Parts: sequence; structure tokens; C-alpha cells
Amino acid sequence: MNIRWERTGSAPVPDHARQHRVRMRDGVRLATDVYLPPDISADAGADADTGTGPQELPAVLVRLPYDKNSRYVYFDRIASLFTARGYALVVQDVRGKFRSGGQTLPFLREPLDGYDAIDWITHQPWSNGVVGMFGDSYYGFTQWAAVAAQHPALRAIVPRVTTVDFNGTTQSDPFDPSPVGRPVWLEGIEYYAHYWVDNTVYDFTPDRSVRPVIEQYEQAFTAMGARSAWFDLLAPRYTNLLPALGRHPFDARPVPVLHCVGWFDNISVPHMRDYLELASRPGWDAVQYLWAGAIDHENYHLDLAPAAPADDHAHDESALDRMLPGYAGPALDFFDVFLKGVRPVSSLPKVAWELGHDGWRTAEAWPPAGSTERTFWLTEPARARGPLPGGTLSDEPSDSNRDADGYGNGDGEQSVQWVYDPESLVPSQVANSFSFLQSYPDEARLAAREDVLVFTSPALAEPLDLAGPIGLALRVTSTGETFDVFAKVLDIGPDGQAHMIARGQVSVRSLPAPEEIPVALGHTGYRLRPGHRLALTLAGSDYPMFLPSSGSTENPWTTLAPKPSTQTLYADAVTRLTVTVLADPGATGSASATASGTPSV
Repeated sequence: MNIRWERTGSAPVPDHARQHRVRMRDGVRLATDVYLPPDISADAGADADTGTGPQELPAVLVRLPYDKNSRYVYFDRIASLFTARGYALVVQDVRGKFRSGGQTLPFLREPLDGYDAIDWITHQPWSNGVVGMFGDSYYGFTQWAAVAAQHPALRAIVPRVTTVDFNGTTQSDPFDPSPVGRPVWLEGIEYYAHYWVDNTVYDFTPDRSVRPVIEQYEQAFTAMGARSAWFDLLAPRYTNLLPALGRHPFDARPVPVLHCVGWFDNISVPHMRDYLELASRPGWDAVQYLWAGAIDHENYHLDLAPAAPADDHAHDESALDRMLPGYAGPALDFFDVFLKGVRPVSSLPKVAWELGHDGWRTAEAWPPAGSTERTFWLTEPARARGPLPGGTLSDEPSDSNRDADGYGNGDGEQSVQWVYDPESLVPSQVANSFSFLQSYPDEARLAAREDVLVFTSPALAEPLDLAGPIGLALRVTSTGETFDVFAKVLDIGPDGQAHMIARGQVSVRSLPAPEEIPVALGHTGYRLRPGHRLALTLAGSDYPMFLPSSGSTENPWTTLAPKPSTQTLYADAVTRLTVTVLADPGATGSASATASGTPSV
């Protein structure tokens, strides 16, 4: 065993921040930075030069586990954008992380700690008693936890690339009797082994050759001399997080929400589910807003993918400066309405969304008015196991599979098989799906594998504008007791390069196999340009992003001998890809854009 690892601690507090040790109700103190406009005194709430007149401000709170002073979250730079607009920015290390005290466990204390942090803000001399919250991923979840706690000062939130239920994204409940669930998102659970061990962060690469898979992490914990209690809780079992919050956030007092979704974010499916549920709930519906851009979890943009060194904001300071106005701008506009009241509610579009390759638009609802469903049938399956173009995505089912009504199975049923081999897994195309657009891989080589099926449409004569949900229905049987299906929708360019638009995956109990297997591929806004083709790939694994199937009723974390299987896909009236399209491309028009590339509101 030779596991190499690195440990990263706290970065220095910047000179323009003032750090406080804020006491929680149980006595634990959390490290908290306050950024104020330069003319505001942190001590007296008065003009720093004249000392006269109270200068009370609305505050925006961020609660995160990634070191409030790190280059990774760049809040020392973001702060100047907030303070220039007249906000105090308050950034806090959550309990058990970096400079904050307490036990290192995610999620469980966030409602109470969020309430106490907001309460502390309201008692500061520079505070006017109005608080909003902002942030990505886990620091999007801490906003939902604070909503559940219902502090009256919390007036608006801007959760970005996140979801209310992170544990629900990683795996399915094994006690759920449904035959169709989700594969274990190994990358998602592995996150806890890196970020939730102690106050610091551990960087290591597991030995992917080791079996059982759980032993890869046991080796890493042994080498580090420390382990993650939350990883131990989740792997190899399922834990339902939401009851621990005491109150589901959606059952709390409604607050205005700007959902900032990335079409290429690996958490976009549950985030869109959160938005659509709240947009349909009386009381919540009037204050739900959607901003949806062609970005991934780490804020890389489709227009710059793959990221050249000069455009990679993770490493280039000028690229970061160019990225930040578009990152913070929608939130600041939102807070100007709901925290300051200096702009009318009517100035905010209910939906601001980006059509990939064609710019920003606005709508009254999502999907936009005028969108319709279009169905593609998977035909010519005999050609599907091989390189592009493979089988065909057709506007009608195969003639041989129609009955007298035009849609049933005919006498000439067509099918194709693919093999799941646990000794030759289909490799994940990116090392880190959180920054998918940073590398934006060409998937053509993946489509050429024998164990991957591919179906491709004819080349488009006109643009095809995708604007809404994408769904897949399959009829598949297997020789295994359990099997996984990984589906990707691709854009095939005239040069033969294949780039992912959306993805989805299911885990199936095949005894008996369901007649129809639904696969949700989330939502998107994306233009397929003339000369391009729409494609669909199907595979049985995606490792190491997802835990490989055991092929049996054994736990995939602990099995020493996962079983191979053969899957049969039936190209009939059940098996179809459904996309949501704008009926008249370009009819809704592009919104006016700011220098940051997002719509002007």
C-alpha cells in the first residue's frame, strides 16, 4: 500500500476583513469574517471619517466548509462587489472546519448554527436587521438549513448549483421497493473522505485496482491516520438526512429564492427538482426565480470550453476577475429588490436562462412558453454496438415494430445486446465532474466501445433548440439480478467530435425487469446547430464516477466478485428519447446582456 496524500489548512485572513469568533448556543465559536464598505466603521456603525450618523447595512451571509479565506472560494475578491453595492458580506467557516470549533460532521447542526449566525448579525452596530444568504453547493445547502430554522431576519436566499438533499443525490434507499433506483455516485460520497475528516482538507487518490471498493478508502484513512465519520455513515449504507433538520425547508415560512442552476452542473437534476417543486407550491410560488446558465459546478462556461490556460479562473487571476461579475451580479440584483428595496420586483425576470451557443433569454415560466415535446425512437439497433454513427434516432418507430395501430410491437422485434464486464469497466470521461467544462471531453472514443450502444440522428438542416426536460424510456432485460444503465445525450459536430449535453443513470433490479425503465436526464437550454447531430449513448458502467454494480444482491461496496451480465435493449415503441424544444427557434429573442454575459434586469 502506497497512498500519497496532502493536507491543506487555513489561508491567512485578508487585511480588509475583520475576523470574529461568533458564539453558538452550545458555546462553540465559529470563525466569521466581516467585510464592510470602506466608509463604514465596524465598531460604531458610523461614518469612519466623520464619526457621525448611523450607517446601517443589509448583510449577506455565507456559511461554508472550504476555508473562508481560500483562493478556491475567492471571497476576499467577491467582497468588493458586495460592499460596492452597499452590503456587508459575512463569511463563516461552518462548525468543525478550518478555524471554527466543534465536531467535524456536515449537515446536522446547520439549521441551529445558521439561525445563531443570523441572530449575531442583527445585533451588530452596522446591521439594519435584514439578512440574505448566498453561495454554491454545500453553502447553498446551509441556506436551506437556515430557511428551515426560520429566523425572521432572513429575507432572501440565492442557492447556486446545489440541492436541499445532498445525500439523496449519492444513492438510493435500498429499502425502497421500486425496481428502478440510482447507482451510487461514488465521486459524491468520496467528497466526504476528502473534506469532512477534520478541520482541514485531505487530497489523495485511492488505488482503484483494490477490491472490495470500500478497502480503497480504508487504505487511505490508514495512511492518513484519520478518517471521516460521515463517510463511514454513508458507505456502505444509505442515510436519510432530511429528518435530522427538524423541519423540511420547503415546509418553512416562504422566502424569495433565486435558484442559480448550471446546465452542466453535476447536481442540476435535483436542483431543478427543488425549483419546480417550490414553483408549484402555494405561498412559495410567487417568490421563486430561476437563473440557468451554460455553466458547470465550478463556474466554467460552455463558450470557453475546454478552458484555455488564460481562461481558467482556477489558476489565472485575470480570468477570475472576468468571471466574478457574472457570478455575483444576478445575486446582487436580486438582493437590491428583496433586501434593499431599491429596485421594483417587476425588474426581475421570473426566469433568465441561457440557450447554449445562442445567448441569454427571459421567460415567465420554465419550460418557456411555446416549447413542445419531440420524440426520437431508437431504431436500427443492429448498428448500435460500434463506432459513430451507430443506430439511428428516428422521428418514428421502426416499421418492423409497428402493429395495426402504428405503435405496438410487430412480428419483427429488433434488439441489441451489450455486456457489463466488471473487469473492463467503461471509464469516466473526466477526473472531476464538478469542473466538467474545464476539460469538456470528446466522447467519440467512448461511443466506439463494444460495450457502449450509440444512436444518432441525421444531420440537422435547421437549429434544434432544447429548452426543458429530457427523458428516456427503455425496455431492457438482463442476465444479472441487478444492472445499471448510464445514458448520455450528445452533440455530434461535423468534425465528428461528440460533446455531452445531458446525462442520467439508473440502477435496476431485474427480477422481474420492469416493462419500462424511465431515465431522467434533467433539463437543459442548448442549441444544436445546423450540420450537427443529436446522439444517445448507453453503457453499463461509468467508473470511478459511479460505484460499479455488483450484478447481484450483494453490496457493491463490499463484494469481492461482481458478476458480469448481458443486457438486451429492445428497439420498440417503449424505447424512446423525448426532448423539449422551442417550436420556433429564435422566436423568444435574446435578452439584452451585460458585460458579464448575463441578462440585464
